[in-house]
Amino acid sequence: MMQTRRTWLGAALGLAIWAGATPVRAETPVVVFAAASLKNALDEAAAAWTRETGKTTRISYAASSALAKQIEAGAPADLFLSADLAWMDDVAGKDGLKPGTRSNLLRNALVLIAPKDSPVALELDPGPGLAASFARALGDGRLAMGNVAAVPAGKYGRAALESLGAWEGVKGRVAQAENVRAALLLVARGEAPLGIVYATDAVSDPSVRVVATFPAASHPPVIYPVALTKESTNPDAAAFLAYLRSPAARVFFERQGFSVIGAENRT
Repeated sequence: MMQTRRTWLGAALGLAIWAGATPVRAETPVVVFAAASLKNALDEAAAAWTRETGKTTRISYAASSALAKQIEAGAPADLFLSADLAWMDDVAGKDGLKPGTRSNLLRNALVLIAPKDSPVALELDPGPGLAASFARALGDGRLAMGNVAAVPAGKYGRAALESLGAWEGVKGRVAQAENVRAALLLVARGEAPLGIVYATDAVSDPSVRVVATFPAASHPPVIYPVALTKESTNPDAAAFLAYLRSPAARVFFERQGFSVIGAENRT
């Protein structure tokens, strides 16, 4: 009897030592690469998903152009949310997306902003006089925009200014930023008297005010597509994508000024 008891205790002790030496594997966060303009809304949505499911995310925000290039270079992202269709197309063209997971999630608008206490007024009426109006409003300062060759907000902004006949007059006065939130910050700090950002960016920062909204016809539609990356192996990534498309996440996007694209119009 004593020998049996000792054997049982020894086995139990060995099991306890083995269990202590083999920690339970922590769940891997869903790695999300998202356009900088999504930060406020997506942070709220991700936090709500975590509260609901216990699952976690790790979100990297930057210009869509930079994120797309990182994914194409093999960065370990599970989910990509771009601020324009072109950079998602670029990743898709390099076979970087998981088939059948791409859809259009959100819409945004493009606005001209100034520091909140600025008295500047400017109407975005097309014609040769608009460039002169910009020159007067800028004074000795510059127009803050995302990089006009790569950052979606910068590309939309240039397209709008070209459409309205003002680009040639202002292109030498542009301060190009690495992403739209960096352009927003230049205006919020008073380092630039005017900036072109998304309507949602203006909502996110009380240090700025909207001077005018660019006509929707003056630039390509601001659409945010989303997809799983081809290399994603995290089983929670599809669940988080489904949550972002669900009515539960809608409130977080709409609170920041995004328009959520209905399921019937997503592709």
